[in-house]
Parts: sequence; C-alpha cells; structure tokens
Amino acid sequence: MRMSEFWRLMDDEFGASYSRMLASTHVLHALDDLTVEQALAAHRRPRDVWEALCDDMNVPPERRLGVDLPVRDNPKES
Repeated sequence: MRMSEFWRLMDDEFGASYSRMLASTHVLHALDDLTVEQALAAHRRPRDVWEALCDDMNVPPERRLGVDLPVRDNPKES
C-alpha cells in the first residue's frame, strides 16, 4: 500500500479532518504504543498501520478497502 492510498482510506472512513486528528492522537497498542503518525514515521508498513487502526476502531472488513472509485474512461479508446 502506498502512502497516498493509506490517506485515501483514512479520509474515506473517518473524514479528512478527523482522520488527521486521529493519526496524531490515537495510540496503536498493536504497534508498540505508537500513534499512527509515529508508526508511519518509523517506517511501519502503511498496510500494517491501517489494519491496526481498523482493528482498534472496529472498522468492519467490508469497509477496509475504502470506497469504490468510479471507472474512468480511457480517452485513447474513444
């Protein structure tokens, strides 16, 4: 997972403002009691950070992949 994907999932699930606040304050006990931001800064895999946060926040499995994005038309095929 790329960092851009991580932040898209955060914003999809928690909203842009709350996701930033959550990242700076929520302690992930499964990741050595680091906040989300600290875990990412310590080069923890974004997927591992996301999964730990989802577990803590009781995000159901069906929402852990984020909102489905619309399929974009390929202008070369038109």
